Amino acid sequence: MGAFQLIQITPFVPCRNLERQIGFYRDVLGFELGFQAENYAFLRAGPVAIRLIEVEEGEDLAAAGKETSFYIDVVGIDALYERLRPQLETLAEGRVRAPFDQDYGQREFHVKDEDCTLVFFGEAIAG
Repeated sequence: MGAFQLIQITPFVPCRNLERQIGFYRDVLGFELGFQAENYAFLRAGPVAIRLIEVEEGEDLAAAGKETSFYIDVVGIDALYERLRPQLETLAEGRVRAPFDQDYGQREFHVKDEDCTLVFFGEAIAG
């Protein structure tokens, strides 16, 4: 059996309105659009990427926000938050949780996207 290396994970994030979600990830979180088709988009921020997929109301998004989330590990969590702060402050109350320390040794901030997928940003606490 040959050698292999896993290099990246790019979650599929379901959404109701592809253009609105592209705008959120591009304009608020700083991702760059790499590819767009009729109901699909690929966005990247450095080594992190996501795949947006526009789906119909109903079964595909019946539990959106209740079960959809992903975690982005970062270095320099507070610097990232400060860079994103002007855009984050334009979001409705309750969509952003400012950086805080978790008991399990991570410093995190959380952001809800346009369809309530929860995006976690986290960094290991030194020491």
